[in-house]
Amino acid sequence: TTEIYTLSLHDALPIFQRILTYALNSVTKKLVQVLFLAVGLVMTGHAILTPMLMVIVMLTGDLLGMSLTTDNVQPSPKPNVWRIGELTMAGIFVGLSELVFCSAVLAYAKFHLGLGIDALRTVAFVAIVFGNQATTYTNRERRHLGSSRPSLWLVGSSVVDALIASTLATRGIAMTSLPISAVGETLAAAAVFAVLFDFAKVPVFNRLKIA
Repeated sequence: TTEIYTLSLHDALPIFQRILTYALNSVTKKLVQVLFLAVGLVMTGHAILTPMLMVIVMLTGDLLGMSLTTDNVQPSPKPNVWRIGELTMAGIFVGLSELVFCSAVLAYAKFHLGLGIDALRTVAFVAIVFGNQATTYTNRERRHLGSSRPSLWLVGSSVVDALIASTLATRGIAMTSLPISAVGETLAAAAVFAVLFDFAKVPVFNRLKIA
């Protein structure tokens, strides 16, 4: 009986951490997608994502989200309990941070590069896809980035997501094409955002006891 209980507890702890990450990701992405549409409308006077782009964003996000079920996780050193209020606050914090990133990319493309609305929609698409990638990696680890190694499925899904978004954007499939350099710069900006945000995330997660 003791052996069965120990095995069950050992299996349950990683499952809790994966569910916690999935829930945190869900709050983050839903908040970003809704508010970014509003920001884009105010900034450009137009809907910043077409229905087709919204579908592609959701599909790529779901692909990445499903891969989290296989992710390598480290159990919390303390007993786990659901803190829905704190989890929601953490998701709002992460979501607003990603919203700032996506809005900054869109503002740079509009006001500095002077792109038209069709090209701005493509910029918004790649910004939100790459921004989702960044927050997925920061959400999966309650400590600093690099504290644990992501699973091969997660890395593979991330690469596939990036390739799909980059190919569609540079080839102009379902959207206006962008130069490959612009897409690459957006991806690089998302990586920088992930590293910088990681420093702010850890104290906030500790304060909210997200472990």
